[in-house]
Formats: sequence, structure tokens, C-alpha cells
Amino acid sequence: MGFRCGIIGLPNVGKSTIFNALTAAGAEVANYPFCTIDPNVGIVPVPDSRLETIASIIHPPSCTFTTMEFVDIAGLVKGASRGEGLGNKFLGNIRDVDAIVHIVRCFDDPDVAHVHGEIDPAGDIEVVRMELLLADLEVVERRIQRLEKAAKGGDKGQRSEVELYHMIRESLGKGIPARNIGLTPEEEATLREVNLITAKKVLYVANVGEAELKGKSGYVAAVEEIARSEGSEAIVICGNMEAEIAVLPEEDRREFLEDLGLAESGLQKLIRAGYDLLGLITFYTTAGDQLRAWTIPGGARASRAAGKIHTDMEKGFIRAEVLHYEDFVGAGNISAAKEKGLVRVEGKDHIIADGDIVYFRFNV
Repeated sequence: MGFRCGIIGLPNVGKSTIFNALTAAGAEVANYPFCTIDPNVGIVPVPDSRLETIASIIHPPSCTFTTMEFVDIAGLVKGASRGEGLGNKFLGNIRDVDAIVHIVRCFDDPDVAHVHGEIDPAGDIEVVRMELLLADLEVVERRIQRLEKAAKGGDKGQRSEVELYHMIRESLGKGIPARNIGLTPEEEATLREVNLITAKKVLYVANVGEAELKGKSGYVAAVEEIARSEGSEAIVICGNMEAEIAVLPEEDRREFLEDLGLAESGLQKLIRAGYDLLGLITFYTTAGDQLRAWTIPGGARASRAAGKIHTDMEKGFIRAEVLHYEDFVGAGNISAAKEKGLVRVEGKDHIIADGDIVYFRFNV
């Protein structure tokens, strides 16, 4: 589906344990650094109570949730930007994702070695942050060199871009990630060409022990404070408990969570937070015998939403018949909604809203 979240962190922070519970993909989990060498990939359905409600009303033969892709990337160590550990491999893999889920160890366990010998969430975050900044600085330096060479050759069009990259270099040198510089949309578009890691949005995940799940430890507070200072988000998960929940039947999972006084699993929270992190929305189609949820960026036009289903639908777009979820539920079914005039006919420039149920008319 095209939206990828990379799961990163230092070795032995619980990345693969959380990934396994999240995706049931069976990534190897062990108590030694670099257990994950090649990135593991899992496709995960996004929890969607609206889709379930629509299905309970229209009873479609098939029902498909929208998904997100999670990539478990090898653990990073200090010096990764200079090739230490699996640095080059790590940095290459993380440049390919759309957003970053940073797992931070917030639990004490003498049986699981910490790569630096002590639990220090703020220090761990700083190690990863510095390596990503250094990696981006190297990319920007190379870019500046190429642009300045072109400018000396008489290419005046390169000069404004050179100024932009000089500003980026100065900010990175001060420890400011690219996502926090305050770039214009045009500048962000220019930077996409070099795919800076620090331009990607970050969700911090404090991986705690079960005893700390309901309370807030000093470890968690440190992670949340850093997230706030960066304009990022932070959530709390107990990786070991999520691994236990993941192997239970659905009914037993609900009972397990109810016994703990939790409305949802940490992994459901992580999936939703990752979905929100990227500014995505969901719309629905009921064509043929299939009810399906689709993911698009917020603010997408109807023609682009049609193209999400099939490129021919975008090329031959005629109109969209749009019914919002709340109106559908209030009417009781699609036919009743049409009788009440709740189904709108919209053109290709119509902005699709989160929760819209859409039928596209198009020429083949």
C-alpha cells in the first residue's frame, strides 16, 4: 500500500519482540546485538471500527482493512554514520521508509544486556539522534559540493538551492533535525531528492516492563519530554506482554485486556499512532461484492483517491458519489441515504474526507 514505518533503536531494546507481536512475521529474537541483519517486513491491518460497523449493516461477502507496512531495521550503534556495526546497511534501509518508529528501552532486566551497560532512555535517544544527524550532514555536504561545482560552471539556477543546503547544513550542525527547521513546502519538495533521514516524522515508543504499564516511570517521563521538545509523539508499550497477547485467540485477547483494564492493546495503539503520524485518512468503497478501506493522505482530491484503486479510474474519472460514514449510519443503509439526499455528486477536485464512502464513475 506504499506507506512504510521503519522500526529503529539501539540493539536489545525490544524492536524485534514488538515487531513479531505486531506482524506475527516470526523475526528472530535473541539477546545479542545485530540479531536483525536484513530488515524484516510485515503488513499490518489498521484497526477500524467504522469498517466493522459498515460491514454489520450491509453484510458484504468480503471485507478488507487498510494496512500499514512495518520494517524491522537492524539495531544502530554509536559510530553508525562512520560505518560502525551495521551502520551503512542500517542507514540505507531507513532512508527507504516514510516515517520512523523509535523503540526506546524503558525496562530493567539483568538477563537482557544493554549495549551501553545501563538503562538511560535520554542517552539512548541522543546516540541515535546524533548518528542520524551526522549521516544527513554527510549527504548534505556532498550535495553542496556538486551544486557549487555546477554553479561555477555557469548554472545560475543552482545558486538558490546551494543557499538552501547551506542553511540545512548549519541547522543540522546545531543538532536540529530537518523536520524541525521550519521549511516551506517548496523547500521540503527540494529536499525529497536527497531523502534526509531527519526529515522523517518520528514516533517514540517507550518499551516498559509489565509492572510499569499502568504507572509512569522516570524512564517514560524522559522519553515523553524529548518527544514534546521535538514536536513528536510518544506512546508506551510492554513488548513482552504484547508478544503474549499476539498468540491468543481474538476472544481471549479481549478478556486479557479487560482484566488489565485496557481498552486496546499497545500494538493497536502503535498502529493507529503510526497511521496518524503520516497524516493519513481512510475512505471506503462498496463496489461489487467487496467492502474495502483505502488509505490516502489527508487533503487528497477525488481523482487521486480513484487512482489509489486503479490508475484507469483516475485517468477516466467522471464523478464521485460521496456519502459520509455518519450520514450512512444515521440513514441505516445506502438506499435510504440516497432518498434523503445525503449522497453528493462531486467532481475530480473534491477533497475526500476521512470516513467518506465513495462510488467512482469513470470511463474505461
